[in-house]
Amino acid sequence: MRHTLPIAPQFYVTAPQPCPYLEGRLERKLFTALQGDHAQRLNDTLSKQGFRRSQNVLYRPSCAECSACLSARIRVADFTPSRTQRRLLRRNADLVRNATSPWATEDQFALFRRYLDARHADGGMADMDIFEFAAMIEETPVKSRVIEYLHADTRAENRLAAVCLTDVFDDGLSLVYSFYDPGLADRSLGTHIILDHIDIAREAGLPYVYLGYWVPGSRKMGYKAGFAALDIYKAGQWQPLGNPADHRAELHPLSVDPIAEQVARISLPDTRAPELRPAVPPPLHE
Repeated sequence: MRHTLPIAPQFYVTAPQPCPYLEGRLERKLFTALQGDHAQRLNDTLSKQGFRRSQNVLYRPSCAECSACLSARIRVADFTPSRTQRRLLRRNADLVRNATSPWATEDQFALFRRYLDARHADGGMADMDIFEFAAMIEETPVKSRVIEYLHADTRAENRLAAVCLTDVFDDGLSLVYSFYDPGLADRSLGTHIILDHIDIAREAGLPYVYLGYWVPGSRKMGYKAGFAALDIYKAGQWQPLGNPADHRAELHPLSVDPIAEQVARISLPDTRAPELRPAVPPPLHE
């Protein structure tokens, strides 16, 4: 009889490179391949431990002397929009949501190029062509959707206003990558996408919306702290954000555990058939 053991992926570390969030620092990532029959379960499990997906790779920051990047998620049941966010939802009430399969289109790429040219012209994705864009959208070994936001007026010249590549977890939605029309800055479409995903998760009965990383001290990521009911993954557990000022991005040689210790603490999904898994003892009653 062949016994399938728990998934045992290989983990690797990237070479240090300039940090895109905090000037003067170097970033390093711990990553593993996302592939095979159990990719969805691996994605579900590692996402709860601060990992993010990029195509067929799962990664988590593991910098040598910095632990500033904190995975963030919103507790859907506890979330209440602020007055500003309610105004924003009313402002964008004319947008139509269209959820579709992860298939890249020319309209999406045209919007993606306008977004990069206006907001991230010197970023790592600035030179992406249509084939690389298609790979980003379509190369997904897990359950993913593309959520489009379109102007209700079908006569609009550029009807597509925003796009979000979204993964579906067993406990929530993950915003993998989003982009929007830079000419509609007054609509705050990035915030609108998050608010709408909270609604989607609530409708689907999913408890969390994963936002990627919040980085104290980074203006790029500061907006995430403006959402109520925000949890962060810190010191190996999820906890409420509390006061953002209580979290600092300080450098310290002991702020990050050695890679071997980090990997040893990662929980992996058990893929054995139910009859082969260790029995769970019944609860004790006094």
